[in-house]
Amino acid sequence: MNLTVEDLSGTFSTGDMIVALVLSFVLSTMIGWIYRATHRHVSYSQSYVQTLVLLGMIISLIMLVVGSNIARAFALVGALSVVRFRNAVKETRDVGFIFLVMGVGMACGTRFYTLAAVSAVAIGLVMLLMHRFNWFALSVSRQVVKVQVPPDEDYVPAINDVLVRFTSEFELVSMETIRGGALTELMYTVRMKKESEPGALVAALRERTAGQRVTVLTGHDQSDL
Repeated sequence: MNLTVEDLSGTFSTGDMIVALVLSFVLSTMIGWIYRATHRHVSYSQSYVQTLVLLGMIISLIMLVVGSNIARAFALVGALSVVRFRNAVKETRDVGFIFLVMGVGMACGTRFYTLAAVSAVAIGLVMLLMHRFNWFALSVSRQVVKVQVPPDEDYVPAINDVLVRFTSEFELVSMETIRGGALTELMYTVRMKKESEPGALVAALRERTAGQRVTVLTGHDQSDL
């Protein structure tokens, strides 16, 4: 029986390993700082940014292991398929950063060093430009208004009267029962008039809804709900 241990690391040099891991670390860290600099929402996660850096290095390692061996590639796919993630991605742009780090890690692991560096810098600059000049921003500012009312009476006409006074446009987007049917919650998207204040809108709605809870979400498109 042959008990000799064969080290397959000779398929790539020590220099390749060092360059791949160091370059993936540097580029992933740069991407992490870009993410931090361009983050606008309230749920910033240090853990997520650290994971981006680790992910770039791990993907680079995986690509070094796989190399051009198809059997190893299928083995890794099978091994990684048992991993299940339950954390929901709160922001769509977070997915873009994940794929960017993965792409950079793959390029480093397959020793396309110039491609990895140029792509990371180019895409990073695009992200900074989009953040700096606020590309594709919607000029119309909208709010979400949630109104809770007792279910035994039709409060919609009274609510509409208040919204006509304080908003330039509004739309009822949902109506549902809450607290076991004890209350009905109405949700509107509205566009406030320039001279209107959210506090005044809340007070006027509470007068028409028997003092029930009223919530106005201002800038909801810039918050993680």
